[in-house]
Amino acid sequence: MQISLSGSVSAPGDKSISHRALILGALAEGTTKITGLLEGDDILHTANAMRSFGVRVTRQGAVEGAGAGAWQVEGCGARGFSAPDAPINFGNAGTGARLILGAAAGFNLDVSYCGDESLSSRPMSRVLTPLREMGAIFMARGDKLPLSQKPSAVPEGKNALSPISFTPPHASAQVKSCILLAGLQACGTTIVHEKRLTRDHTENMLEAFGVQVNRETIGSGQKVSINGPAHLCSTTINVPGDPSSAAFLIAGALIVPGSDITVKNVMMNPTRTGLFNVLTQMGAYLRADNVRRSGGETIADFHVKHSNLFGVIVPPERAASMIDEYPILAVISAFAKGKTVMKGLDELRVKESDRLFGTYQLLTDNGVDAQIDGDDLIVRGGIVAGGGVVKTHHDHRIAMSALILGLGAQQKISIDDESMIATSFPNFFDLMASLGANIERL
Repeated sequence: MQISLSGSVSAPGDKSISHRALILGALAEGTTKITGLLEGDDILHTANAMRSFGVRVTRQGAVEGAGAGAWQVEGCGARGFSAPDAPINFGNAGTGARLILGAAAGFNLDVSYCGDESLSSRPMSRVLTPLREMGAIFMARGDKLPLSQKPSAVPEGKNALSPISFTPPHASAQVKSCILLAGLQACGTTIVHEKRLTRDHTENMLEAFGVQVNRETIGSGQKVSINGPAHLCSTTINVPGDPSSAAFLIAGALIVPGSDITVKNVMMNPTRTGLFNVLTQMGAYLRADNVRRSGGETIADFHVKHSNLFGVIVPPERAASMIDEYPILAVISAFAKGKTVMKGLDELRVKESDRLFGTYQLLTDNGVDAQIDGDDLIVRGGIVAGGGVVKTHHDHRIAMSALILGLGAQQKISIDDESMIATSFPNFFDLMASLGANIERL
């Protein structure tokens, strides 16, 4: 039986911002200093990729909390990326892969890219299509990794890419960011039309590096544009806590009776707070204290207590602001009174795994009443029997969600693999243990 969770911890550094800090620092003129960088496997692969392009990236030391560090990036500036001596391995880092493909596309390079088995099964066409439209040359079988970028036949001293005006068919911050990063080297105005708003970390950070970003709200979406070629100036970045990682800590406290915890330094960017809004609607005791600004982002400390929750309907337009949090929301919904309906989850099918099916499977294998209806996930809350062994499909969010589900279940829940948790949350087990969570590692 899980005892109540208690204590105070700091959320690990945000993965999205950590990727972007390394990439933009590598493109900038001068030395960028980063504190609180998430030192998960995905981020370390991005750091190594920047080194492969001839950029000096060094770790200066540790900062508060395990898995976070102070880093320094000596950008390439006007000379641009250099061709690497060997293929660049993205590991399991989907965000890193898509952003780096855009950042490197503007340089006339001959470079090969690869990833692990999971990443190699995921589609890259969503970024390769607009990059090819801009003039980049990629060779890939089925538009998946491994793939290679080839130099384009442009005269000496000319830009390899042309600007485009592009409307992604699906809301995706990764696709938008990839195009904007490529647009930094294009001659003219690169425009991305978003049907729905997505995370704006790339826009915010580009501005921090001295690039003018134009944003125009259009209905429920926006038009984002930059003028290239653009010059980036080095800066100092303090990485705020990752709301997607904080969600697992918060979920544990909400479902375990008697729990009372504080999660500090959580980023409150409005494009990332969808889950917190839903939890408040469900009746969660979730209070944001000590709200402040740091590095262009709003951050806060969350006070969380065990709560009697009830089911809600989550509309499809909420997906962009909480796309990574649906597995843990489904876990929380398993303990809520009544039915929770999460609509419009088609994007989950192309994550590290088919995350929609994986979430459904982790629930039903442990006695939760759940069903998939088209692109909707329906969960009927109640007592969670547990006792299952969850297939993680090499997906870190499925793995952590299953372990949190086990904290409130009648019988223990096991997972088939924990190794990928280190990609996004290297100190997950340590932080959960510090709060009193009974999670055994085999």
